[in-house]
Amino acid sequence: MSQAPLDSSSPRASCVDLWREKNDRLVRQTKQVTQDSDLLLRQQQLAQDALQGFRELLHSLQGLPAAISALPLELTVICNFITLKASHTQGFTEDQDQDIQHGLERVLEAQKQLGPRLECGLRELWDSVLHASSLLPELLPALHHLAGLQAALWLSTDHLGDLALLLQSLNGSQSGASEDLLLLLKTWSPPAEESDAPLTLQDARGLRDVLLTASALRQGLQELITGSLPRALSSLQEAASGLCSWPVLVQVYTALATCLRKMGSPQRALLYLVAALKGGSVWGPPLLEASRLYQQLGDTAAELKSLELLVDALSVTQNSEAPQLLIEVELLLPRPDPASPLYCGTQSQAKHLLASRCLQTGRAEDAAEHYLDLLALLLDGLEPRFSPLPCPPGPCMPEVFLEAAVALIQANRAQDALTVCEELLSRTSSLLPKMPWLWEDARNVAKEPINCPLWVSATYLLQGQAWVKLGDQKQAVSEYSRCLELLFRATPEDKEQGAASNSDQRCRPDAALQQLRLAALISRGLVWVASGQDTKALQDFLLSVQMCPGNRDASFHLLQTLRRLDRRNEATAFWWRLEAQTKLPPEDATWSLPLYLETCLNWIHPPDRETLLEEFRTSLLEPSDL
Repeated sequence: MSQAPLDSSSPRASCVDLWREKNDRLVRQTKQVTQDSDLLLRQQQLAQDALQGFRELLHSLQGLPAAISALPLELTVICNFITLKASHTQGFTEDQDQDIQHGLERVLEAQKQLGPRLECGLRELWDSVLHASSLLPELLPALHHLAGLQAALWLSTDHLGDLALLLQSLNGSQSGASEDLLLLLKTWSPPAEESDAPLTLQDARGLRDVLLTASALRQGLQELITGSLPRALSSLQEAASGLCSWPVLVQVYTALATCLRKMGSPQRALLYLVAALKGGSVWGPPLLEASRLYQQLGDTAAELKSLELLVDALSVTQNSEAPQLLIEVELLLPRPDPASPLYCGTQSQAKHLLASRCLQTGRAEDAAEHYLDLLALLLDGLEPRFSPLPCPPGPCMPEVFLEAAVALIQANRAQDALTVCEELLSRTSSLLPKMPWLWEDARNVAKEPINCPLWVSATYLLQGQAWVKLGDQKQAVSEYSRCLELLFRATPEDKEQGAASNSDQRCRPDAALQQLRLAALISRGLVWVASGQDTKALQDFLLSVQMCPGNRDASFHLLQTLRRLDRRNEATAFWWRLEAQTKLPPEDATWSLPLYLETCLNWIHPPDRETLLEEFRTSLLEPSDL
């Protein structure tokens, strides 16, 4: 099957020697570029020149019929060419697959075994080549090197089944062997290159170590996302023990911190985050994870400080470091998707997270400033169109305006809140569908306008609250009434469809509408109470109780109003109905409300409600004076 060695004096042998010298020279030049060049553009040009040199050399080698004596050099040049091209362009392409396939076909051609295998796939081609070349030890180091690059390509493109089968073949495993990539990579032992072998940019064993670290990190991240925490911890610890650059180690430490936090070991998680952030470099993912960890620990000040640093980190353009012109772990990792612990979003997303957490934790003044900064960032076009964080589900742009208005009202900046509301109305009112104004009409117009009635109504509600802060009760009642008019015209046609489309526990439109009506009715009722018009207030409170039976806030305000109007019998009867309702099992609410609406509901919630209700119960049960 093998061919006799060619005479060293033949023309081909002379060419092979010259081509080998060119390969070795290009390898030395490329490695020198990596060590000496401080300027990225200069390095890129030198790398491009070396890439062209390898391309021309490969063209020369493959211009002659395939011969076993030249194959080690030819395969080495293919490996150097693929390594340099993938590292230079920071990614693999279909061209590299074709380069590998052509190299494998040349191996079979040299052994007179190509035949009909031209029609088979790359995976079957590898089986044929490894089987045919098993008796040719001089080819094995270069073949294993090429197999390592194939493994890198398949790993980066998620062809994990093909990768496992390739590693089994390299290890000489029988069918049915383990498909655990980490175990297969640990078992794989590429043959050592001969001392007089052609030079390589990266040898097979070094490539194997890169593959092992990248596979461990990828596997650990996937296990972390799916909730297999003990397995994720083991995989990530394997990645941390591998040889990798500092930026990759930061990612590994961040993922380990996330895993340990979810496993209930916050102090161990904190140690990894401290390690990830040492050295003065500021990295987004560990800062975001630090904020989550501090939130879990109840350290709000540290949480918000982490988010502030995250906003600062995302506002700085990271300097691009010159690549090492090798296959590195970074090249084999996918871009973090929103479910990944390594995803930290954009500057506007981080700014929104900071602002919303300030609002949720009662820091209204800070929240107001952060929201105004965020709106300026978005409206000035300094960032692309705002997109919410999908995990957990974040707000859309109109809801950011509403949250900003809420924060300004909380911070006693009612006039600024009115300005934000006016800006929102100017952007959303035109989206309102024509009459008849049913929810289905809105759903049929476009995806976003489905919530447009809700946004516009909420804006009127917030304007009413702002006028209350400014002391203009007449204007406040007018805004609340506009809100209610729109809300009672917006009717969801299909509640089941609304619930089904929000299976990720986001707010159902019908639930948000109901709660917004409740907030508007009680808010207007409270204005009537403040102006001494209890009869009008009673109408709003009665309607709110009819709409949300058993709601403790609506019940409290209704009872208080009945008591002021000296309608004791009605108050007593209502109380007993309320008592009966509270004994029923609560509904399983699997949906959440938008932050702005939660805050509006807090405004109508008396802080001492339960105490006052108990006092009211006691007074009702006391015998009345005859």
